[in-house]
Amino acid sequence: MKFSKIFLITVIGLVFSLSASEAKKAIELRIAPVGSICLEGQECGSAPAASQSMPSVPSNLPKVELSEGSEHVVKMLNSGNDGTMVFEPAVIKVSLGDTIHFKATDLSHNSASMNGMIPSGAKSWAGSLSQDISVTLDTEGVYVYQCDPHVMMAMVGVIQVGEAVNMDEVMEAAASQKSSFIMNGSRLDQYLSQL
Repeated sequence: MKFSKIFLITVIGLVFSLSASEAKKAIELRIAPVGSICLEGQECGSAPAASQSMPSVPSNLPKVELSEGSEHVVKMLNSGNDGTMVFEPAVIKVSLGDTIHFKATDLSHNSASMNGMIPSGAKSWAGSLSQDISVTLDTEGVYVYQCDPHVMMAMVGVIQVGEAVNMDEVMEAAASQKSSFIMNGSRLDQYLSQL
């Protein structure tokens, strides 16, 4: 029993000592294919590494229409239409001055604006875990937000307020941000392509 506790404490300490990039690499190594599958009569090849297997963004995703009303609800979910760890709806267009109500439908989620991914001069926000938060958006542009504990799983969402005046800046920030996702690597690109 004593050995198990010491081992567990050592493993936990090791996990917390890894940087995000080291943790991502460690996970990729653990889930990478260890061999190849060869069918009779076909040439054998090696499977792509986990980081190379991200699907491309479909170019035919429907564009999001302006949401009606001035009050909008976005649910924080463990599972939804876009998979696991999602906001629903994940992409929404609203008018200047509208309010978004983030609902903690499932526990252990929050909504927080992402640094460098909101319009210049806009107010940032950070809700508490498992708590609803309401945000009034008074600055025109694109806002990208995350669930802090699940951002590495690409639990992100996108709001367009009025015109997408900061889309170039958001796309540039998204290019570097998505490299930190250990799964759902193309999710943010898919969401942004719907604006």
